[in-house]
Amino acid sequence: MYAVVNLAGKQFTVRPDEKIRVPLLDVEVGSVIQCDDVLLYSDGDDVRVGQPKVDGVKVTAEVVEHGREKKIIVFKMKRRKGYRRKNGHRQGFTLIKIKDIKV
Repeated sequence: MYAVVNLAGKQFTVRPDEKIRVPLLDVEVGSVIQCDDVLLYSDGDDVRVGQPKVDGVKVTAEVVEHGREKKIIVFKMKRRKGYRRKNGHRQGFTLIKIKDIKV
C-alpha cells in the first residue's frame, strides 16, 4: 500500500511506518498532521488516480523532529577578473513518520 501526496509544495511517495524528510513545516514536534491532498493511491490491484485529488483518502503522519541538511557551498567565480564569492547554505527540513493511510 502506498500513496503519492502533496506536502509543502512537493510530491512524495509514502508508505505506512515510513520516515520521510519534507521541507520545513511550521508545526510542533510530536503533533499529528493529516494530508488530504492525495494524488494517487494504490493497494495491490486497486489503483486510484485523482484528477487532481483522490476523494476519501487521508494520510496521517506524526512530526518526529526538525533539523537542517548538510551544508552546500555556492561558489561563483569569473576568470581573470578577480571576482570570487563563496556562500554556504543549509536547508531546513521536518522529519515525519507516516502512521497510516485511511480509505
